[in-house]
Amino acid sequence: MDTEKRKIISLFKKNVKGKKADLTKYQSKHDGKEGHWLEAQMNIRANADNLPDLYGYEMKKDAKGKTTFGDWSADYYIFHDKKYKITRDLFLQIFGKPNPKKGGRFSWSGEPCPTIKSFNSFGQKLFVDKNQNILVKYYYSKDQRKNKSKVVPLIMQIDNLIIAHWKKESIKKKLESKFNVKGWFRCLKNKDGVYTSIVFGDPLNFKTWIEGVKTGEVFFDSGMYQGNIRPYSQWRANNIYWDNLITSTY
Repeated sequence: MDTEKRKIISLFKKNVKGKKADLTKYQSKHDGKEGHWLEAQMNIRANADNLPDLYGYEMKKDAKGKTTFGDWSADYYIFHDKKYKITRDLFLQIFGKPNPKKGGRFSWSGEPCPTIKSFNSFGQKLFVDKNQNILVKYYYSKDQRKNKSKVVPLIMQIDNLIIAHWKKESIKKKLESKFNVKGWFRCLKNKDGVYTSIVFGDPLNFKTWIEGVKTGEVFFDSGMYQGNIRPYSQWRANNIYWDNLITSTY
């Protein structure tokens, strides 16, 4: 066992194990406040650097259902392409869906969000090309919306239209800068919210990760919506995927 791993295990046993998160110091509406509590216990400083959290290891919180690799914006969105002359807001109206609970606010999330397994009802699908780039393509012929001729501009009423594109090298750099140094770890809780153990996984490289994208185990989980300029282009995997990557438990 390397020295860095020993330090992380020691921090966990000293500051986290056997405890429930004390969130009294955090704002009641603070998003991800338990994650911030855990970072503080593990001596992780909040930063925007695309580097591992601690001693070369990336920390992932004990999330329910699915866990995020990162919020990795595409290198290309069609609303940045001058050829099509659409704004981000219009993009959401064309390729997204209104939410009645949010006053009809459009978002590119949920049902319109593309997967790699099949075309969705909005005519969108995720692809990995021969060069390992990731593409979201729109096919007008696969769009099942009854009002598509009114919603989709004439110039976009075609098949094989790229609406988002992640270049291999850019996403490889983001992934491997975080996960391919020493590896990753996660602090686990029991059903009562008490932290009981810490698990580690080996370094994760792009080759392994992109295979997960191809099988659909790693998926795009867009949260883009009107009124917020952030792309919210999350890449995630269900926890069973992460569990299969665990190499040691303490």
